[in-house]
Amino acid sequence: MTDTLHFTAGDGARIAYRLDGPEDRPVLMLSNSIATTLHMWDGQVPELARSFRVLRYDFRGHGGSDAPAGAYSLDRLGRDVLELLDFLGIARVHFLGLSLGGFVGQWLGIHAPERIDRLILSNTSPHLGPASYFDEQIGNVLAASNLSATADMFMRNWFPASMLAAQNRTVEPFHAAILAMSPQGLAGCFAAVRDADLRRPISLITAPTLVIGGEDDKVTLASHSEAIAATIPGAELLLLPGVHLLNVERPAEFMEAVVGFLRSR
Repeated sequence: MTDTLHFTAGDGARIAYRLDGPEDRPVLMLSNSIATTLHMWDGQVPELARSFRVLRYDFRGHGGSDAPAGAYSLDRLGRDVLELLDFLGIARVHFLGLSLGGFVGQWLGIHAPERIDRLILSNTSPHLGPASYFDEQIGNVLAASNLSATADMFMRNWFPASMLAAQNRTVEPFHAAILAMSPQGLAGCFAAVRDADLRRPISLITAPTLVIGGEDDKVTLASHSEAIAATIPGAELLLLPGVHLLNVERPAEFMEAVVGFLRSR
């Protein structure tokens, strides 16, 4: 595993990123869920890095990246990706985004089609509402003395009860990462989700697309995955038994789908 590096985005925010795998392989960019860091993919990177140059990063407001004040926009999160690719001199990537990362993947497919080879949208949605729900979450994280209640909420949304019932080494780092987060950064990304509505423009996506959903996802429902796949021309749909962080809950099936799609002609 490489060390975490940084670059400075156009508005001055420092964004953390990592590269793993051979330099001569196609680049696969990974984009994670809100309230996680690039370590969300630690379980997948060793296998992926055998076939791909794997690029992952922390959203602004998360992990090793800066947490500027104020609401973030999906446009800004998408431009962070494009500016990182420009900084690294990478013309095109395969892009795998889960949850908020999938919102960014949709944005890239619409606004920067020349940069995307194959697109995988996992456990995501083109629109989540109502806005009042996200306003409430923003108020909660900014007012709370710590993020323990927020962490508990995310854990219930991300993982099945069976994984949360006992001490679980797989899920514990996710809980710890939320407690260490910047409330300002989390609030900023909540605002980006609140304000995003891609339901119509995703019909413009031309990249070969795989949509992966969780049959028991409580946040980005299976019906959201079905709607994305029905709207993007030629998209493939795979629903797995599981909740939200399918790369963690169902790693074997998830990886089989991802690698199979990226290698298919």
